[in-house]
Amino acid sequence: MDQERERVQADLRGLLDGEVHCDDVFLQIYASDASIYEIKPLGVVRPKNAADVVACVEYAAENNLPIHARGAGTSLAGESLGPGLILDFSHSMRRVLRLTEDMVRVQPGVVLGDLNRLLATRGQCFGPDPANRNVSTMGSVLSIDGSGSRWLQYGSARHHIESMNVVLASGEMITLGQHDPQDRLASATVKQLVSKVSNLLDANESLINQHQSAAPSNRSGYHLDDIRREGRLDLAKLLVGSEGTLALITEATVRLSKIPSHRGVALLMFERLELAAQAAIEIPRMGATACDLMDRRLLRLACESHVSYDLLLPESTEAMLLVEVEGESPQEVRDRLASITNVIRRRKKLAFDVKTAFEPDDIELYWRLPRHVVPSLYRLKGSTRPLPFVEDICIPPAELPGFLVQLQNVLKKHQVTASLYGHVGHGQLHVRPFLDLGDPDHVRRMQHLARDLYEQVLEVNGTVSGEHGDGLSRTWFLREQYGPLYDVFREVKNIFDPQNIFNPGKIIDESGQVLTQNLRPVAPSAHRQDELGDSSEPDAIGGTSEETNAPETIPLELNWNETSVVQTARSCNGCGSCLTKSPLDRMCPIYRLTPAEESTPRAKANLFRAVVTGALDSTELNGETLKEVADLCVNCHQCRLECPAEVDIPKLMMECKAQFVTNNGLTVSDWFLSRLDKRASWGNVLRPVTNWALGNRSARWLLEKTFGIAQSRKLPRLAARSFLRQAARRRLTRPAKRSGRKILYFFDTFANWFDPQLGDALVSVMEHNAVSVYVHPDQLQSGMSMLSLGAVERAKPLIRKNITILADAVRQGYHIVATEPAAALCLTREYVNVLDDEDARLVAENSSEACSYLWKMHQTGQLELDLKPINLTVGYHQPCHVRALNVGKPGEHLLRLVPGISVRSVEQGCSGMAGTYGLKRENYRNSLRAGWGLISAMRSPGLQIGASECSSCKLQMQQGTAKTTLHPLKILALAYGLMPEVSQLLTPSSEELIAK
Repeated sequence: MDQERERVQADLRGLLDGEVHCDDVFLQIYASDASIYEIKPLGVVRPKNAADVVACVEYAAENNLPIHARGAGTSLAGESLGPGLILDFSHSMRRVLRLTEDMVRVQPGVVLGDLNRLLATRGQCFGPDPANRNVSTMGSVLSIDGSGSRWLQYGSARHHIESMNVVLASGEMITLGQHDPQDRLASATVKQLVSKVSNLLDANESLINQHQSAAPSNRSGYHLDDIRREGRLDLAKLLVGSEGTLALITEATVRLSKIPSHRGVALLMFERLELAAQAAIEIPRMGATACDLMDRRLLRLACESHVSYDLLLPESTEAMLLVEVEGESPQEVRDRLASITNVIRRRKKLAFDVKTAFEPDDIELYWRLPRHVVPSLYRLKGSTRPLPFVEDICIPPAELPGFLVQLQNVLKKHQVTASLYGHVGHGQLHVRPFLDLGDPDHVRRMQHLARDLYEQVLEVNGTVSGEHGDGLSRTWFLREQYGPLYDVFREVKNIFDPQNIFNPGKIIDESGQVLTQNLRPVAPSAHRQDELGDSSEPDAIGGTSEETNAPETIPLELNWNETSVVQTARSCNGCGSCLTKSPLDRMCPIYRLTPAEESTPRAKANLFRAVVTGALDSTELNGETLKEVADLCVNCHQCRLECPAEVDIPKLMMECKAQFVTNNGLTVSDWFLSRLDKRASWGNVLRPVTNWALGNRSARWLLEKTFGIAQSRKLPRLAARSFLRQAARRRLTRPAKRSGRKILYFFDTFANWFDPQLGDALVSVMEHNAVSVYVHPDQLQSGMSMLSLGAVERAKPLIRKNITILADAVRQGYHIVATEPAAALCLTREYVNVLDDEDARLVAENSSEACSYLWKMHQTGQLELDLKPINLTVGYHQPCHVRALNVGKPGEHLLRLVPGISVRSVEQGCSGMAGTYGLKRENYRNSLRAGWGLISAMRSPGLQIGASECSSCKLQMQQGTAKTTLHPLKILALAYGLMPEVSQLLTPSSEELIAK
């Protein structure tokens, strides 16, 4: 940390209640957003309250430091980036302050999706629906005048603003709303602002009217055309869409809308793009609330990603319109939708096929097309990516057919392909050209392509920004769009922010910046410099925000090369989908628990990309700060599953932890937890003493103080005899000689030392279904705890031995089956990530989780169904690692085969245990908080027992209740009549221990 940053950090920490960070790792986390840009700030401030905002602004004004407001960091134009102080409002200022009959007052960090879930209980919503509403904050929605697919019905944020509290560049806090110039009660500052803005409007009225875009939605520049009505000046409306360049919002009151009683959606299929454009002109006139366009590229991607869409969308579809209508009754909705589809398909013969949906689940499926498939573009492999730099064009809808032709001509001229999505009902087009930010030729093309395309936009009196804002992407073109009106914008800026400390370079720019300045580095800087040449002259390429050193070659610990690491890290485009706390997703349990930027999966991708590109010194891999961020990844794999781009964050973080451990070793706690199998074997020698100690308060206190194992965590008893010993007695450790199906059981630590009955259940069920079971006597633990904690080098000998044993068994015709989901994930994924070995790949291709294996047998008619009834209500929890295996819910499906069992799927997200994470003293409370939904569900009187495949989840499910949780295989074995002793576990038991 340099001296200036040290001084700023010390000064601000003395002034503020909130957090201040100026270290390299933290600054890198905030150096990017969802745009193509990267600028390292001077510092990051997380204000706790409005007083913090005031103090920070006063300090910035005194020291001439820029301030950049930030919400979720999901901007596509770089609005929240800059070299000054980042104010992250999403961290602490996220309270809903007041809710009245038709309005709500919020702090800027409130997430729109969370707000709407709250309002839905009252039948209300905040109308504008930006695509990233599940993560976007209200401050951001107001700052960029957010809208979305339903603009036809709700307009944009500026149509719903009532008032706001703001901090001016002087540090003064005022309330803005609709102001009467004659209001004597207004403060002197408000009177002065009203007077200056009114005079400016009077002096430039004709200029303002003359230079307005004909596009229905215009987000470029400052809105001056409709902020004065009936003699009243709406300064709150002026600030909506100002991108944090005029003042900082600390509170805002917005008007609410009623949630429609009923909705219906139609998918209209077209054989040509121009036919869809013609239809888009007609549809809004017939009462549609939304009309979105998707091109063939997006539709094919949808079909590849989800079988439902493959069945839904005809292969000949070149373009599709998603049309939504609202109504007070189901019949009204059906009639409106039928009227639209009849006109477009039958009367005008534009569409060749129509699909309609009226049920909530079907409507959600249809809406997932644009909302989830568009971000999935980043899933495409290779260096060429769909880049958001001309993605916000808006034109008069009547010009759509002709403009789309001009768009194709511009793309052909520059030899570029693009994806096309848009809210075409109001002329909004999201065009994303496929280019490579690491290719200097592609970077040069960007500026020329943007200029050529924007000239076509101006030809039809459109705007370069319809909803995403100007930011770094479009500010450079505003003078050409507005001509002399741009000077009026500059005067507005001077009225509010004469020092130019609020987000300089956005909307108003005096530096002459170009589109391709401050681009996010995506390849090692030495490689980029070789391609760009040695010239230091500024050109259209621009460059990164600051010079980066050529990165040192990092000796990688996992099975990949530097190119693969770069490609994986750069696959994260910063979209912010991983910031969601929606109950419909399971994305990142740690972020849900501690909603801070460093907890997000994207922060981890950004940090590793910074290391391999040289933006962050590689020595940070050995530092505690980066390790603390890496430790916020618990290897649950939910981000990898739900990330639109499928970025492999778990692998990146395993590499990061491994780098740290290689250079610094393990902590005492991690050392102990990474060798639980060995500790259990030692404890088993004196099992009675060990079990006594696990239930003794003093012994548990000592265990916590020595090895960091939480004293209050319930722990399982060591079994009297390990499963391996039992298997040897039953001669299961000898290869099967008979023909037919045969498996090798990979039992792992929990089944071996703590729950051999689970192994017995597996053997009994398999043999009942004519499957021979072999238990190799030399197999070792899976090593998942080692890998999750970064002890990769220590795990490699173990992995090699397991691979040798298992691969040999596969060659003898065995399929490998594991009852522990984490072990199955090791076999199918992690071992291949660690070792470049043909045997590892062979094992991965021939391994399954036990319930998945049995369910496949059922699907092919090979599973015995002679199951006896069990009158039982079971709460089933799907473990994260079962989800990570992409096998669905085989455990739940098997339970539903048992007569008499009522299975209730407990959809409460991650259990919070996360392997060894929940065992640690420092994580214990957070683990319980993360899993509280599941624990609470288990306390429901309606559930008799729990069921889950994961031993860690089992511990958490039993932490807050006396009810037992069983592996589905045990219940299946009981239903087969093979293990009557399992019935003893169906009532509350003392199986688990806890210190008193």
